[in-house]
Amino acid sequence: MSGRATCSRFGIGVSRTELVRGEFWVRKLAARITRFSDCSELTTLNRSDGEWVDVSPELESLLREALRANEVSGGLVNAAVLPSMVAIGYTRPLAEGAPVASLAVVHPAPRLVDVLAVRPGRARLERGCGLDLGGIAKGWMADRLTTQLGSNSLANLGGDLYAAGPGPAGGGWPVGFGGKTVMHRDQGAATSSVCKRRWGGLHHLIDPRTGLPSNSGLEEVSVVAATACDAEVVAKTALLLGPGLATAFCAAHAQAWWLHDR
Repeated sequence: MSGRATCSRFGIGVSRTELVRGEFWVRKLAARITRFSDCSELTTLNRSDGEWVDVSPELESLLREALRANEVSGGLVNAAVLPSMVAIGYTRPLAEGAPVASLAVVHPAPRLVDVLAVRPGRARLERGCGLDLGGIAKGWMADRLTTQLGSNSLANLGGDLYAAGPGPAGGGWPVGFGGKTVMHRDQGAATSSVCKRRWGGLHHLIDPRTGLPSNSGLEEVSVVAATACDAEVVAKTALLLGPGLATAFCAAHAQAWWLHDR
């Protein structure tokens, strides 16, 4: 994951012990898949120099989700943007201090399918490439955390959330969406934004077509979809597409959406 995301859990008929256990699961898994730790699974893959490496079932599933997201988004959600993130100075979690703004030489990201291969229990990343699972990991974990917590629960990981069941009063779970409160039931939601994680005139959301921070004309997109991971993918794709195409993409892939331009 790309930083220290907040973890909120709620459940009807769920004990405090189960809620705490869910938080520990998120934090342990996040430590294994972050690019910011020298001993994480993801870092091992990023440093594998083109060799096949063993991966856990969780990382394998996330890598397959990254490939699916890349296909659904027409290449716009591309986990292989890590070299560009490093080039602009995003080399540590923002909680540890703002990065030093930089615009070192950047290049468009390679096609993910050309540089990442996944087999059962194994993965290979082309030499010189690097992955950041970022928002995909947040959505993926939110979906699975609600499964752990039960059929009437909500998990929110840094703004990527899934709400399962009828909620506390039977009409769904109240969630802030586009400045309003919307009732969610068996739905995911996510927001993609360039308004946060900013430093020195730069931001973290890379357009893989250029290797530079997105300049699409949209500043924030919120989406409701079937899962948190789906919502994350659609929101990021729409933001990168810009106002001209975002609405059409959301209409084809989301249940509801909200766009904020400049």
